[in-house]
Amino acid sequence: MAQLHGRRYIKAFVSGFFVAVPVTVTFLDRVACVARVEGVSMQPSLNPVGRNQSDVVLLNRWNVRNYDVHRGDIVSLVSPRNPEQKIIKRVVALEGDIIKTLGHKNRFVKVPRGHMWVEGDHHGHSYDSNAFGPVSLGLLHAHATYILWPPNRWQKLKTLPSLERHPLPNDN
Repeated sequence: MAQLHGRRYIKAFVSGFFVAVPVTVTFLDRVACVARVEGVSMQPSLNPVGRNQSDVVLLNRWNVRNYDVHRGDIVSLVSPRNPEQKIIKRVVALEGDIIKTLGHKNRFVKVPRGHMWVEGDHHGHSYDSNAFGPVSLGLLHAHATYILWPPNRWQKLKTLPSLERHPLPNDN
């Protein structure tokens, strides 16, 4: 009798496992995941204390499935220089916008179609579009929507277009 219950338990566990794993993987791939933010490039929005404490954010993958991004969004993207790494930056300009750069090889850049210009909030301490140029929307990974950790910083991240960093008026 105990052997029969053991077999039922194992069978239920295995069948549940083979359902739960694909559902979980699909959820993390298509809907949302969490990530720890390292570094100071997004201060003061993320990691305001510095290197001693890292924020953990919710990354909404569902929102960016149609490449729907707006100026001021904090996004996760595949690094244009290292495809093994994901970076988190703020969208400063979108396709067609003209941006005055901060140290890029060109003083002014018109963001090409299908691209965006991203920067860290902590200018001068960020490896961003000023170093590698406009980023293809195809590298977009997720939209950072909430700070989940530490608990005293739990909050919804706001879309905040920078007052000092914005596209130039475009008379097209």
